[in-house]
Amino acid sequence: MSFSRTQRLAVAGRHLAYHDSGAGEPLLALHGHFGRGRTWARLEQRLAPKWRVVAPDQRGHGRSSRAEDYSREGYVADAVRVIEALALAPAVVLGHSLGGVNAYQLAARHPTLVRAVIVEDAPAELPERPDLDLWDGRTFASLAELQAAVPEPTLWESAIEDDDGWRFRFDPGDINRSRRQITGDFWADWLAGEHPVVLLHGLESDTLPTAQAREMARRRPNTRLVEFPGAGHTIHDDDPEGFALAVASFLEEL
Repeated sequence: MSFSRTQRLAVAGRHLAYHDSGAGEPLLALHGHFGRGRTWARLEQRLAPKWRVVAPDQRGHGRSSRAEDYSREGYVADAVRVIEALALAPAVVLGHSLGGVNAYQLAARHPTLVRAVIVEDAPAELPERPDLDLWDGRTFASLAELQAAVPEPTLWESAIEDDDGWRFRFDPGDINRSRRQITGDFWADWLAGEHPVVLLHGLESDTLPTAQAREMARRRPNTRLVEFPGAGHTIHDDDPEGFALAVASFLEEL
């Protein structure tokens, strides 16, 4: 079993694109900024056939529509819509970075929809950061030119070729608006509820300080911390085997 072609779900005048492996126990997988549902294709293959991985392109990413806002409430509402429309509840929810905050806020605010949570390197508190000086949304003549202008491999999976050349699937302004609204103190959401949680943390992360990761695990009951030496913020790329093993082990215990 593998991800289907992109499917679409109507959401308040927009659409969310998503990928669905189609069988097994439900796992909703939420990517981080710049990503898309296909981020989880390798993990989906590792978990098949026991787990049904549903991986949406979150608002403003991938093949999903842009949105008028990128608030915490908006992202969580999208996740609720996917779970309810596809009858996934109660689902295990996995999220990286942006998706990790969305995952634990979903669990806090809609506990009956969630069975357990896997958080990949997402903080409970994130200070304000300057906007990223992103490219201006221009297109590139070739994939090589795009990669030279944006030398960050984790972003390349969101590149697409159309009649005008190569570009990214997200709008730079939308990304900065979204990043502004993920800053703040979300400890109340992190500490809410009694769901089993595993927090995966890269010891070289530039987003989640190790001291905060350990405090998150210490303060929240029913929470396990798994640390990855040598991995940064994107553990699923830096240590894919270790990441998949940690996820599979947690799921096996549920």
